[in-house]
Amino acid sequence: MAFKKEIVEIIEPRDVFVGNPKAEVTLEEFGEYESEVCAKANEVVKELLEKYDGKIRFNFRHFPLTKIHQRSLKAGEAAVATAQEGKFWEMHNILFANRRNLGTTSLKLHSKEAGVKSKKFLDDLVNATYGWQVQGDLKEGLNRGVKDVPAFFVNGNRIPGNPSFEELSKAIDTALKQVSKKSTPVAAKKIPAATKPEVEAKSDPKTIVKSAAKSIKSSKPSVKVVPQKSAKKGANITSKVASKGKKQSA
Repeated sequence: MAFKKEIVEIIEPRDVFVGNPKAEVTLEEFGEYESEVCAKANEVVKELLEKYDGKIRFNFRHFPLTKIHQRSLKAGEAAVATAQEGKFWEMHNILFANRRNLGTTSLKLHSKEAGVKSKKFLDDLVNATYGWQVQGDLKEGLNRGVKDVPAFFVNGNRIPGNPSFEELSKAIDTALKQVSKKSTPVAAKKIPAATKPEVEAKSDPKTIVKSAAKSIKSSKPSVKVVPQKSAKKGANITSKVASKGKKQSA
């Protein structure tokens, strides 16, 4: 008897958000866990999430610089693995706090600290179960012009360089205003109330009544009423003509 292979649906990094998942403004970062600069940028992100609580959402995409940081790839895989249990943000912060200690065994310990309960965690790391997800982020970053980390985007728009808290705040404020304009309904145009003709407004009430009576009188159909006598006379003439016709025919 053949057994069906179990299909496991993987939560992709692009679908993992921190903050308000339904927010219309997305702060996106391409980064990696061994970078000192990315670790500092992560503190800025925390401040932004606090400042714009409920108004934005944050999405972290993996861009490991493996030529200079050999452990950044596995660290990215570990983050994706914890996201499958809803523990991404916890692991994300732990990895930055322990960026000098990201060996495979250490990653297993970090996952426990983050609250991950999967017994397959270490096996998934060894077998690169989530390697395709990290490589997918890397490829997308390159296609979008990312060459170094951190690289920030606000609603898909690249913020040049390594932006500060103030620069990112300005970009977020602009995005929020744009969203607000799109969602604000257009005010309906006021239609002026119908006005009475100027002549009628200035006319005397008595004149209006007279003119109305006159128009009613003139609007009666001009039908002539035939008097009763003439009507009978016409009937007699008709009967005489009819009887005369009978005599001639006889």
